[in-house]
Amino acid sequence: MTPGIYIGSTSDYAGKNTLSVGMGLRLKKEGYNPGYMKPLGALPVEADGLLGDEDAFFVQDVLGITPRKDLVTPVLATQDFKIRAFNGEMGDPGVFLEEIRKAYAELGSGHDLMITAGSGGMFSGLYCGLDAVTVIRELGLKAVIVDRIVHEVNYDLLLALKNSLGESFAGVVLNAVPPSFIAEVESLIRPFLERKQIRVLGVLPQDPLLGSIRAAVLAEGLGGRIIAAQRNSERIVEDFLIGTMQVENFIARFRSSSKAAVIVGGDRADVQLVAIEGNCSCLVLTGNLYPNDIILSRAEALNVPVIIVRDDTNVAAKKTEMLLSRHKLRDAAKISQIAQLVSANLDFHLILQALGL
Repeated sequence: MTPGIYIGSTSDYAGKNTLSVGMGLRLKKEGYNPGYMKPLGALPVEADGLLGDEDAFFVQDVLGITPRKDLVTPVLATQDFKIRAFNGEMGDPGVFLEEIRKAYAELGSGHDLMITAGSGGMFSGLYCGLDAVTVIRELGLKAVIVDRIVHEVNYDLLLALKNSLGESFAGVVLNAVPPSFIAEVESLIRPFLERKQIRVLGVLPQDPLLGSIRAAVLAEGLGGRIIAAQRNSERIVEDFLIGTMQVENFIARFRSSSKAAVIVGGDRADVQLVAIEGNCSCLVLTGNLYPNDIILSRAEALNVPVIIVRDDTNVAAKKTEMLLSRHKLRDAAKISQIAQLVSANLDFHLILQALGL
């Protein structure tokens, strides 16, 4: 079969789509003809009359390399699929593995290599016998594991995956590494992993643009409405602040946060005014409480979108954190940034060497 890379990760939302898009674009630029598939889909949507995985459709469209949308995600984890699996009604998982194998063979025909993307973490799908390790072995793929740096590297899990995959483990890509952690990664983490025979294929620095969303997307995700400065709803949000503290303490924190959404109760006019005058990315007012006319007029004058939501401040903050961590790479500017980031920081020579190309 066509040689292939399996892009998996140590956790959800670690950067598999980022790597799939970045690698695909770079390989095409280098003259290769890659194919793409996602064996197990977890985000069912309908496109062009076909049911498939939302992220798979997106990557497919960006790369423009897999015309058979009906084969790109041969197994889709719909709610009905999960219920049948939990009730023990799935039968032999080998049937689904055979569907995946046939789809891979057909999609790989005429391509130099295949980019195969995982869903969730490496053990997602274990409940139905379609976890990443099983799929990698079935298709004879080389695994590239993405580890998104949150507080530290998932070194124990990476070592466990190395033991499970053996020679199929091509290496790891450390993603979204904060500037303050780069020196430690290069001086301590990389040498440690490579002593354990885990190749570090790339270190992708944290990029504010890729972790951002637009104010309009934030409003939609929070189930809220923009009630002021709607014309500026495309404004970028990279972070958020909670305005529950005393206004003096808020001012000190706000000065160090650029492009932040400020989440505050609808009755805190003092914090609201400071946030607007300080040109925050947007103002999120909680508790379904409308601001006074002064706040609305200043927001309109300074083009600061004001979003009103029903949730209390803590719930709105948790939802905002989730939205920022699960950002979708749908903007053209993000795709261009991904191409540059991956191309500049990934060792393509090592990846192609692992594939025998």
